[in-house]
Amino acid sequence: MDFRWWRQFKTWCRDHWLGLTIFWVVAICTGLTVYGMSKLESFYRNMQLATMPLWILVWLAIGVVNALVYVAIMFGYFSKQKTKKVRGDQVNIHFTDVIGIDEAKEEAWEVVQLLKDHARLRKVGGKILRGILMQGPPGCGKTYLAKAIATEAGIPFLSLAASDFVEIFVGVGASRVRRLFKDARRIAYGQGACILFIDELDAVGRMRGFAWGGGGQETNSTLNALLVEMDGIQESQENVVVIGATNAPEQVLDPALLRPGRFDRKIYVDVPNLDGREKLFRYYLGKVQYESSIDIPRLARRGVGKSPAEIENIIKEAALIATRNKREKVAYDDLSEAFERVDLGVKHKKSMNEAERRLTAYHEAGHLVVTYMLHPTDDVFKASIIARRGALGVVYHVPREELHTADRNKLMADIKVSLAGYVAEKLVVGVTSTGVAADFQNAMSLAHSMVWRLGMGSKYLGDWTMLDGDKQSQLSETVRSELNAETNQIFQVCAKDVEDLLTRERPILDRFAQELIKRDELEYDDIEAIFTEYGKSRAQVEAIGKSAPPGR
Repeated sequence: MDFRWWRQFKTWCRDHWLGLTIFWVVAICTGLTVYGMSKLESFYRNMQLATMPLWILVWLAIGVVNALVYVAIMFGYFSKQKTKKVRGDQVNIHFTDVIGIDEAKEEAWEVVQLLKDHARLRKVGGKILRGILMQGPPGCGKTYLAKAIATEAGIPFLSLAASDFVEIFVGVGASRVRRLFKDARRIAYGQGACILFIDELDAVGRMRGFAWGGGGQETNSTLNALLVEMDGIQESQENVVVIGATNAPEQVLDPALLRPGRFDRKIYVDVPNLDGREKLFRYYLGKVQYESSIDIPRLARRGVGKSPAEIENIIKEAALIATRNKREKVAYDDLSEAFERVDLGVKHKKSMNEAERRLTAYHEAGHLVVTYMLHPTDDVFKASIIARRGALGVVYHVPREELHTADRNKLMADIKVSLAGYVAEKLVVGVTSTGVAADFQNAMSLAHSMVWRLGMGSKYLGDWTMLDGDKQSQLSETVRSELNAETNQIFQVCAKDVEDLLTRERPILDRFAQELIKRDELEYDDIEAIFTEYGKSRAQVEAIGKSAPPGR
């Protein structure tokens, strides 16, 4: 017997098993449906037959919608972004408008010159910069500086945030990156050059991570597309410069993004120095009506650490305060209150009895006297017993100049200032209040950090002080006891110095407390006048501080 036809049939079934399966499933389902319909009463059978076309239409509509979504994703519909070209002359921000960040401006000006005269650079054999990374705190003018580069170079400017690349659909971010660079190359081909500004670059440029289950796959693919496109620019003739801005530390960004050929130059945009702050105050005050008697250099000294955006906000706030006070010009008091609103918060008039007001006044007077007479770097600009942000009073002090490191004397002085309110309450009233909680926490944190992290104890304890986190748990009980004893010693020494000072200068402490009870607030000039009255001018205090031995 010839079984070849049976083998051929089996082979054909194996080749077409999917079609056969579908056929039999449909046939069985249809048969069951027909059998079930035959068993129904005529009324229910007619009802089912009537609604069947409607259900078929519904399922067809669902299939069409799914197909459209699939096609939209595959052909990049979701990758479209609202990015439009802006000509450099339309940005209209010149380098003269960028104030307070002179060093960053100098580096950015070199980029402008290269963009204007890249033909000469190529003749020499050099290559145009392809990527510039701007780093620095928020509000220091990174976006402003990028716009100034576009204006001065006279080339189109494309701007968007890196968060626009991030989507829930895998591959959409990468598609958006490719589309953006395609638009930039097209604009550069027609206009000669193009600047592509990506704000908050760390949103897409963070170091890539690889986790089980595909975690971070979308972010990784977006960053990979950005890396490929920045390399692709080098091979093309279009002059596209990518400027990225971020507030994050450089260590957060992926190393591949920072290598030469991508972001070739880094511009650090930091907060302005004293001269830069003075220029910024003059610039923004020039936009409002202000009294000519305002001491602008004093404002600059008071604004240590302020960014250009914060200085602009202070001037705007001062103008609002002057308007509310029905003044035609901004006065120094308006600017002082604006500083306090930005740094300390809005005043809250709380009802306090006389005993509580007196206790608060002596607490703040203690902070004031110790800061003025013992702190090596800070000036007191304000003392108040008006509640702000939950605190019943405040002493507002800032450094006289920019400080990038802190020595032991400065940290010891910070601890003394924190303990001054507690010591003043105990010295005058005999008991202390819950208002010292935050001060104690700050003082103890500083003392602990000095010993455990900075090695600033009275005796050297080896490399143990450099251990952080879980490694500290590996220390023996003997070493931990020594470190804790060192911390306690710093705490006790500072408390003793503060108590000695306030006991010796009790008349000044009483005078400031009485003035605060009577007037609620004391300004810089009022504080200086009272100290001068008692023969404690700033020059005398600094001379005494220089002749005194360093902090123990």
